[in-house]
Amino acid sequence: MSMLPKQKVYHGILQELRNYIEANHLQPGDKLPSERVLSEQLQAGRSSIREALRAMELLGLIETRHGEGTFLSTYRPYHTVEVLSSFILQRNSTKNDLLIAKRIIEKEAAKIAYDDMQGEDIGQLIDIVWDQSLNENAKHVAFFQYLFYKTENLLLAKVWQLMDEFSYTISSLSYDESFYLRLIDLYQGNHYASIEELFHDLPVKNN
Repeated sequence: MSMLPKQKVYHGILQELRNYIEANHLQPGDKLPSERVLSEQLQAGRSSIREALRAMELLGLIETRHGEGTFLSTYRPYHTVEVLSSFILQRNSTKNDLLIAKRIIEKEAAKIAYDDMQGEDIGQLIDIVWDQSLNENAKHVAFFQYLFYKTENLLLAKVWQLMDEFSYTISSLSYDESFYLRLIDLYQGNHYASIEELFHDLPVKNN
């Protein structure tokens, strides 16, 4: 789908603003020029500049201080994920696709980690499951963070982390406690083939 002329101008200004920030080596806390100055320097209408700045503010990239001007913000990745998800995850089908894809990645991580699972690793996973200081979602994240650590696959871990942050904006997602204990049992009993079945029959708890 091709962009409308207004959209092309809008996206072009966002890119120009990014180039301006990089060219002038602006850092978080630095002040941006006024809309008028940016309009003159970027040769764009003030209304288009204003819309681009609003988008950047929505994403948490800049902040407007009343009576002072516009400043670069400290980048907050989770805030950006939260905002983007409100646009991307409007359809239920998209939400379901995300959760299914996340489960597939978690299953593969559990299988990859199998070959390198030692006794001390089993102990770590058991400690996570029984840690009363963790709520259900935090326990789920800690459990799978450990498994992804065992995979030694940084890219896979990053993809999962992003998916987890997106899914967290939908609902607090965790699995039933019996799932984690069952997976630990499969590791202890060397039942690699049963990991696939465990995930296939996985009960999902949405809070």
